[in-house]
Amino acid sequence: MIEFKVTGDYIPMIQLLKAVNLVQTGGEAQIVVTEGEVMYNGHIDYRKRLKVKKGDTVEFRGETIRVI
Repeated sequence: MIEFKVTGDYIPMIQLLKAVNLVQTGGEAQIVVTEGEVMYNGHIDYRKRLKVKKGDTVEFRGETIRVI
């Protein structure tokens, strides 16, 4: 499990995937989100601009990110 400490109220989903090095670029992050490869709090979510907040979990390619 990856723990990511968010500064501020939230981090956009695309930036989160880049920040934890699960994707190389923002473009790649947009593609994997729109293709339904990312789960947000247990559900597939297609929103590229989703605001991920403290307490949320994101699952992608076998990795779980817990936002703290």
